[in-house]
Amino acid sequence: MGQAVLLDLSLLLAPLSLGLLLLDLGANPLWVWPWVVAAPLLRHLYLLTRLAVLIWRQRRLAPPFPLGLWGEIYRGIARYQQRGRKGRKRLLRFSRRFREAANAVPDALVILDKHHRIEWANPAAASLLNIHWPADDGRRLTSILSQPEILPFIEVGEYARPLDIAPEHNPAIMLSLRIAPFGERKKQRLMVARDITKIYHLNMIRRDFVANASHELRTPLTVIAGFIENLLDAPNTPAAHRRPLTLMRNQTERMRSIIEDLLTLSRLEMGDGLDAQEAVDVADELHLILQEAQALSQGQHRFTTQIEDDLLLWGCPAELRSAFSNLIFNAVKHTPPGTQIEITWGRSTEGIELSVSDTGPGIAPEHLPRLTERFYRVDRARSRESGGTGLGLAIVKHVINRHEGRLMITSKLGQGSRFACLFPGHRARLRDAQHASAAPAEHLSIN
Repeated sequence: MGQAVLLDLSLLLAPLSLGLLLLDLGANPLWVWPWVVAAPLLRHLYLLTRLAVLIWRQRRLAPPFPLGLWGEIYRGIARYQQRGRKGRKRLLRFSRRFREAANAVPDALVILDKHHRIEWANPAAASLLNIHWPADDGRRLTSILSQPEILPFIEVGEYARPLDIAPEHNPAIMLSLRIAPFGERKKQRLMVARDITKIYHLNMIRRDFVANASHELRTPLTVIAGFIENLLDAPNTPAAHRRPLTLMRNQTERMRSIIEDLLTLSRLEMGDGLDAQEAVDVADELHLILQEAQALSQGQHRFTTQIEDDLLLWGCPAELRSAFSNLIFNAVKHTPPGTQIEITWGRSTEGIELSVSDTGPGIAPEHLPRLTERFYRVDRARSRESGGTGLGLAIVKHVINRHEGRLMITSKLGQGSRFACLFPGHRARLRDAQHASAAPAEHLSIN
């Protein structure tokens, strides 16, 4: 840079020196001084005009470059042009590799703008979703996928759970849709559709088997339990037989409890929607469940409650009672004597919430993700002693999901556990505004 400055100064002083020499030789100052001043200005104007034309025509700046500072400017712009070309080539390579990878993905990938219009789709979207790109570029997604649940799924923004649909163009397949917001201000949407037909059919076969097997086992168990009761009640039954008969009766009751829970779980999984919904008096249900829990505890646990009596919940009474009773009874069965159990029902920042907390031994972190799996037990021996079936939390999770809610489980070893059922605010009702046949539109809005 210093050499360029010196060179520019020498180029500026050269006309000046020549002008002084001409003046010494007797030249006319009227034409000498304008030439001395105009010479460097004309050079700068020429180089500036040349640079502007090259940039306007998007020409590549190449050597030889001018002398002095203008040469440094030309070289600097040339370096930026070279970096830009390398960046564009790198971007083109990345874009080509991304398209190749997206085209190789067996799942359908669709990019939507903020108005739910199609911006891009990979080839798999044609067979799975009947979306052909670029032919369908700019079309609204709902004009191709006309299922009524599609638009609420996109607009509500609760993308934690996938949406399972059977596309109209091919009802023989089952798709699982997931949506992820991205882009500036998260306005765009990336929709991923996966073919889960085999998994769906396997689940249906499993559900049918469990339901049918449980139903068929109920009758023989009832007969066996009846005969065992008769033998225990008979006065001439030998005393030596009473202990094995008692054990048989207890195990029969345990099997019957497992079958009833399996049938309940099968009904929840096979049900498409909630039937016979009404404003459920959760406070009244909790008081009844609490009386049963106190009888089950036999005074060995301490119960505290924080219940909003005027807050009702729109839903299925039988399912909600089953879920809430499972949570409260689990707190009694799986905590030692002296444990404090707290039951709260009321408004929360996310809507409305029912929580069951205890001061028991807590649950290790590695068990928390699997607690809602059917037949999963943290302590198998203790669960058998307490009569647990391993299906209670699976039933709770299905009931909460069917009511658009979420089950949150937190626990620390030695400090206790907390099970919270979070429901959206639009399912809330107020007691004083509730009528015997309230319409679903009459609700309490909770933000």
